[in-house]
Amino acid sequence: MNLGLVASVTSAIQPKAEDSFAISFAPLSIEEVYGKAETSANGAIVVMSGMVRNQTDGKAVIALEYQAYEPMAMRVFYQIAADIRQKWSIVNRIVIYHRVGRLRVGEISVLVAVGCPHRSEAFEACRYAIDTLKHNAPIWKKEHWADGSSSWVSIGACEVQGC
Repeated sequence: MNLGLVASVTSAIQPKAEDSFAISFAPLSIEEVYGKAETSANGAIVVMSGMVRNQTDGKAVIALEYQAYEPMAMRVFYQIAADIRQKWSIVNRIVIYHRVGRLRVGEISVLVAVGCPHRSEAFEACRYAIDTLKHNAPIWKKEHWADGSSSWVSIGACEVQGC
């Protein structure tokens, strides 16, 4: 066992109490995530909802199956929030939720919300969060196609390949 890796995973950045992060088998709720980003100091809340679409590169998709290395994924979520707070210090709330398990077409796989006094910073921070999550988080998806075949892919590879 690599004790250096274990130490780095367990010594994650501590999130701020007002932020919220989760990896869940349960369906994700836009209303819940929006509520967690809400505060009277906000002038804007930007929510990004990623969902299972019915095709990839013209190939019919019937479901996606997500897996995550949760301790490291949560660390990535915390780091994203820390980066956001460094780049956009006026951000009030950050919420990052990702679903795991088998999801049908139309189900929400990821929700990111950023609450901020101004819309431009809220949009920029939300985009940074989802783009960085897709690039850095140890989350994989298995695409299940209508023809009965399936294939695993890292969501980070999707950022490069556009899936």
